[in-house]
Amino acid sequence: MFTGIVTDIGSVTAVEARGDTRVVIATAYDTASIDLGASIACSGVCLTVVEKGPDWFAVDVSAETISRTADQWHQGRPLNLERAMKLGDELGGHIVTGHVDGVGQVVSVTEEGGSHRVFVTVPADLAPFMATKGSVTVDGVSLTVNSVEDGPEGTVIGLNIIPHTAAVTTLGGIIQGQRVNIEIDVLARYLQRMEHYRGR
Repeated sequence: MFTGIVTDIGSVTAVEARGDTRVVIATAYDTASIDLGASIACSGVCLTVVEKGPDWFAVDVSAETISRTADQWHQGRPLNLERAMKLGDELGGHIVTGHVDGVGQVVSVTEEGGSHRVFVTVPADLAPFMATKGSVTVDGVSLTVNSVEDGPEGTVIGLNIIPHTAAVTTLGGIIQGQRVNIEIDVLARYLQRMEHYRGR
């Protein structure tokens, strides 16, 4: 379980195909405190640490995961990192599982005051879970949905990236056309399921 509060920006230093894809990620984390088998969210994708060194850790990424996530599994790619919550940790964002629900695409990025206004198209099956002032996770970052527009070409959500978020996550370099990992709010997921059964 995660909160969507990024605590390091890592970088992919090596990618090796060996059945699953072994990805090596450079990090500023104290890897001595990371156990093999621990979970780390990598731009919103919960992965298991299978190997580590003084300033890096490695994960195995399945073909299924690669097919369902954004284009982030290549050398040099920066990744938003978050270690799994511990009991008693502050829940600063919202409850995040690290299970990507779909891939969105950035429609536009514009400056607005000191922040950046970002608009992202979301897959049609995720549209019912998007609500103004609700929560969404984009590339592992907990964000508030500022607007939701349903149109003939799909649903577009509006987000505001404040300077702090831009400085401590990869969203500071987000560009038009970029594909991003989307995870819906877990509470919205359960509410929809409850509504489904209520209508039966």
